[in-house]
Amino acid sequence: MKQRPQPPRPGNPGTVAAARRRARNRPVLQFIAAGLVALAVLVVGTQWLSQRAATDEAVADARATTTLLARAVVQPALTRALVDEQSAALDRFDQLALKRLVVGDVLRIKIWNARGRIVYSDEARLIGHRFNLGAEERAVLLGGGSDAGLSDLTQSENRYERSFGRLLEVYTQVVVPGGEPLLFEAYYSYDTVSRRSAEVLGAFRPITVAALLLFMLLTVPLVWVLARRLGASAAERERLLMAAVEASEGERRRIARDLHDGVVQDLAGISFAASATARELADRPEVARRLEKLGSGVRHSLRALRSLLVEIYPPDLRTEGLAAALDDLVAPASAAGIEVNLHVDDTSHVRDEAVALVWRVAQEAVRNAVRHGRPTQMRVTVAVPGDLVVLLEVADNGAGFEPHTVPREGHLGLRGLRDLIVESGGRLDISSAPGEGTRVTLEVAT
Repeated sequence: MKQRPQPPRPGNPGTVAAARRRARNRPVLQFIAAGLVALAVLVVGTQWLSQRAATDEAVADARATTTLLARAVVQPALTRALVDEQSAALDRFDQLALKRLVVGDVLRIKIWNARGRIVYSDEARLIGHRFNLGAEERAVLLGGGSDAGLSDLTQSENRYERSFGRLLEVYTQVVVPGGEPLLFEAYYSYDTVSRRSAEVLGAFRPITVAALLLFMLLTVPLVWVLARRLGASAAERERLLMAAVEASEGERRRIARDLHDGVVQDLAGISFAASATARELADRPEVARRLEKLGSGVRHSLRALRSLLVEIYPPDLRTEGLAAALDDLVAPASAAGIEVNLHVDDTSHVRDEAVALVWRVAQEAVRNAVRHGRPTQMRVTVAVPGDLVVLLEVADNGAGFEPHTVPREGHLGLRGLRDLIVESGGRLDISSAPGEGTRVTLEVAT
C-alpha cells in the first residue's frame, strides 16, 4: 500500500501568530462592544428612572410647600366671615394671599368648600362659583393628607389658568374654626417642576456615567487577561489533539504498512504458487482442483484484507485515484456474494476536497448497505456531468428502512458528514422505504 503524503504544515509563523492574536483579541473586542451597548442601555435606563425619580422629588417638594403654606399661612387666617364671603374678610385675606401665598413658584390658589363652591381665589372672578370636585380632591378634603396632579386646563374651573401653560395642582385640607374642612389648592408651573427635575438629574448623571465607565476600564484588562489564558488553553488543546491525531494516523499507517508488506505479500505469493502448482499437476486433476480452490480462497481473503487495510488507513486518492479506491471499497461486498456494479468517471480535474467527500460518503453508504441492508445487488456510480458538479449514487435492493424511525445514536456516519457537505456547497439525499432498498445521492461542486 502506498503511503499517503502528510498534510502541509503552516509555513508562515508570523501569519499564524497574527491569526492567534486576532482570535485572542476577538473576545475582548466583543466584550468592549457589548459593554458599550450595555453602557448606552444603562445610561438611557438610568436617565429614564432618574427622570421619574427627579420628577417625583420635585412634586414632593411642591406638596411639602403647599402643606406648609396651608398650615402656617392659610389655616390661621381662616374665619367664618371668609367662608360666608363677607367683603371685608375677603379683602383682608386677599392682601395676605398676594403677600405670602401667590409668590415664587405659586401661580394661583383656590379654597373650596365641601359643596364644590370656591370660597376664595386670587382670581376674583372665580369666587362664589360652584364646580364638581373630583374623587381624589373630595377624599383629601374629607380625610386630610395631600395629593398632586397635572391640571386639566379644559375644565371650566381652570379657564383663567390656560395662559400659564402646563400646571401642577397640589391640594390639601385646611379647617375653619368650628371644624368645617376646606380644600386648599395651589397651582405651580410644570416648567418649574421640570427644571427642578433636571437639576436633580444633572447632579446624578455624571456620577452614573463615571461609575459605568470606571467599571468598563477595570473589567477590560481582566477580560483581556482571561482571553489570553483561554486562547493559550485552546492552543494547547489543539496542539494535544493534533498530536493525538498524528500519533493515531502514524500508528494506523504503520499497521497498514506492516500488513501490506508482510501478510498481504505472503498471501499473494501463496495464491500465485497454488495456481502455478495446480497447472503443473495436470495429470492429477483432483489435486489440481483442490489447489485451484485453495488459491481462489486465498485471493478472496486477500481482497478482504485489502479492504480491511482501506478501513484502517484510507487510500491516497490523489495517487491511487478514486476508481481504484472505490474498487477496494466494494471488494468485501463482492466477496459476500453481492452483485456490485461500479462505474466511475474521470475525476482527475476535480478538486481534492470534493473527491475526498465523495469517497467518505461512498464509504459510509456502502458500509451501511452491507451491514444493515443485506442486499443482493448494489450500484455505485460517480458521474461528472458538464464538469460543474460531481454526482455520487449508491443504490441497493436491500431491506431498506423508514428514515424518520432510525435512532440517531447509532447512525451518525452520514449525518456527521452533512455539515461538511453543506460547507462545501453540496447536497446529500437519502431515500429509502422498507423492502424497497436504499439510495444515497451526493451532489458537490467540482
